[in-house]
Amino acid sequence: MWVLTPAAFAGKFLSVFRQPLSSLWRSLVPLFYWLRATWLLASKRIKQQLVRREPDETKEEEEDPPLSTTPTSVNYHFTRQCNYKCGFCFHTAKTSFVLPLKEAKRGLLLLKEAGMEKINFSGGEPFLHDRGEYLGKLVKFCKAELRLPSVSIVSNGSLIRERWFRNYGEYLDILAVSCDSFDEEVNVLIGRGQGKKNHVENLQKLRTWCRDYRVAFKINSVINRFNVEEDMTEQIKALNPVRWKVFQCLLIEGENCGEDALREAERFVIGDEEFERFLERHKEVSCLVPESNQKMKDSYLILDEYMRFLNCRKGRKDPSKSILDVGVEEAIKFSGFDEKMFLKRGGKYTWSKADLKLDW
Repeated sequence: MWVLTPAAFAGKFLSVFRQPLSSLWRSLVPLFYWLRATWLLASKRIKQQLVRREPDETKEEEEDPPLSTTPTSVNYHFTRQCNYKCGFCFHTAKTSFVLPLKEAKRGLLLLKEAGMEKINFSGGEPFLHDRGEYLGKLVKFCKAELRLPSVSIVSNGSLIRERWFRNYGEYLDILAVSCDSFDEEVNVLIGRGQGKKNHVENLQKLRTWCRDYRVAFKINSVINRFNVEEDMTEQIKALNPVRWKVFQCLLIEGENCGEDALREAERFVIGDEEFERFLERHKEVSCLVPESNQKMKDSYLILDEYMRFLNCRKGRKDPSKSILDVGVEEAIKFSGFDEKMFLKRGGKYTWSKADLKLDW
């Protein structure tokens, strides 16, 4: 309206001078107040428009909303309890809690509905709880009912019995057995030993059972101060696993280092150059899959015993809320998961035994 002020003012001004001189003064007074009110209104509107145009310098730039993440491959550490005492363990027995079977199945169903294709059960030692029956029921549920393409387990192998393979072997795609050395004295130094049991001899037995019950056999090794100079080429080739995953010893605050930790892994840590020399020594092993700390960090989706995603971006394990309480989509936002690094390190591979086409 205020843009018409010049025309309106002209009309008002002329009307004043059409009046007798005696009434001129009385007409000029209201004209003055009308002009003042019009000017104040115009000034107010101009200021409002300028405020709209100027950015608020005190307001922080809004971050882009996080991209949605699909839980393609999930590592479910349903128990922290273990019968070994590996000095570098980064998922220690801080609780003894295990979800009721029904609740664990509900969470696995939520993950499947969110896009999970592979589940890996780990610990602690997953065969410790209920002598492996709890684990077996979860494995069967994931393969027979959820029909996941891949179901795998990471175990130290010491508690597995052939009966378990007879009952549940058909539902398992991959069994990964942890073996850090083929020298039994080194295994004892690391903490991967129990009484008179020979870890290396037990590994040979598990390899046979995996072949007999058609389960893909995998070996996981953590390279540390005690085994970094070892040459495992001959033994790995003889066992012929589908994958030999080689990790660099990793420190996690509150787990294997720091005030609240149950382990002191600093004495196990090796440098990047030492790790690279170990890899160079074993370059002829075709199934070798190396994972340095840089590759491993943030590239795993880890669920703890409460089904909370664990964020390791700050060098410790910060839990999200449980997927059982808030759902997968909400909880995974706080997982710290680096999906690009997951794909870059080869996290997605041929992980179904039906597709591996192994010569059993």
